[in-house]
Amino acid sequence: MKHILHLGVATLAIGAAVPAAAQMQLSIATGGTGGVYYPMGGGLAEIINTHIDGYSATAEVTGASVENMGLIATGDADLAIALADTVAQAQTGTGRFEGQQLEMVRGLASLYANMVQIVTLEGSGIETLADLAGRRVSVGAPGSGTEVNALQILEANGITYDDIEEQRLNFNETADALANGDIDAGFWSVGAPTSSILNLATTQSIHVIELSAEEMDAAIEANPIFARTTLAGGTYSGVDGDVAVVGVPNVLTVSSEMDEELAYEITKAMFENIADLQAVHPAANQTTIEFTLDATPVPLHPGAIRYYEETGAEVPDRMRP
Repeated sequence: MKHILHLGVATLAIGAAVPAAAQMQLSIATGGTGGVYYPMGGGLAEIINTHIDGYSATAEVTGASVENMGLIATGDADLAIALADTVAQAQTGTGRFEGQQLEMVRGLASLYANMVQIVTLEGSGIETLADLAGRRVSVGAPGSGTEVNALQILEANGITYDDIEEQRLNFNETADALANGDIDAGFWSVGAPTSSILNLATTQSIHVIELSAEEMDAAIEANPIFARTTLAGGTYSGVDGDVAVVGVPNVLTVSSEMDEELAYEITKAMFENIADLQAVHPAANQTTIEFTLDATPVPLHPGAIRYYEETGAEVPDRMRP
């Protein structure tokens, strides 16, 4: 949390007026501009700026989930959005965080569910997951939850980086590389619709690869936080039928060291002004107390718990620190 003190020159000169109040600056770690984290973070920042006195928040562009957990641990971000499986690994010191447990990670809310969307262009010859072998594939930006999810799905189905020519590109870079013919397919773990795929579909005929029932089962066995879900037909231009994909929740996280009153005020302001967040991106239609208490994989911050209990919600014991 950064402290910014604004002092007027005239005030210092005459010593008569009272200095302006200290403004507390909050940093919200999001992701790339082509995904959903960034607009959601911007919407949350606006809610904080408008409804919580004495605080000013800014959404920061980052490499997304894995990087964001590090930013929470070091105190370089006050809030961060991240995939639920990445959050759970960070808090328990497993997976990508083996040997570096970030026990201080706490949840404020679960925001919406990502869909792992594997996109190629029509005519690429890629119809199934197995067809990615020998191809140039973007697995997501370095430090992103997209790469975590891509690896889980690939490896669960017998595909490793030895079998593909992996590229680590963010969402906008992946869309541009597909359009330019520099890669053959790309992974997005993001809320749908997302702007980078929407824009790609306006200039290219895209194909979203559907997972078979067996591939879905293998992915869920590898990562129990995965859930079966459907990308609705018509979400993107040219993708007319429903597509079976895996989904994973996204969690708004903070450090256990955040002041309890501040955590309470942020949680309350977000839910009491949720229409403002929904106006920024339709993914926020999933942002409910019920979804939070069903999907959050780590303990909630005591300030958030206080808000949920005030609403009459029953917080599960597994979500209490």
